Amino acid sequence: MTERIPAKVALPVAGLFGAVSGAVVYQFLLPDWFPALATAATYAGAAYFYLAFDIPLLETHVEFTDRADRLGYAVGLFGVSVGPLALGEYVGLSNSGLTGVVVWQLGLLAFLLLSATAAHQQS
Repeated sequence: MTERIPAKVALPVAGLFGAVSGAVVYQFLLPDWFPALATAATYAGAAYFYLAFDIPLLETHVEFTDRADRLGYAVGLFGVSVGPLALGEYVGLSNSGLTGVVVWQLGLLAFLLLSATAAHQQS
C-alpha cells in the first residue's frame, strides 16, 4: 500500500466528490434536494475513508472461512443488493428514481465497508 493522504487534504477532496455526486443525482436522477444531500454525504464519507486510509476499493473487506458463514453472507448480500429494486418496483418509482436509490445504496455499502476497514486498520 502507498502512504495515507493527510486528513486535511482527504477531507476537502472527499467533500468535493460528495458535492459532485449529489449534484449529478439532483440533476439527472432525483430532482429533490433531500435525497441528493443524502447521496452527497454518503459518497463524501466513503471517499474520505478511501483516500485517508488508502484502502483498495475492490479488495475483499469481509472474509469468512466457514462455508455456512460464506453462504449466509452471500444470501444477505444478495438481499441487500436487490432490496432497492424490489422496493422501487413495489412503490412504483420511475426509472430515474429507482436508479437514484440504487446509486445511494452503492455509496452506503462502500461507506460501511470502507469505514469498518479503516477502523480495523487503526486498531
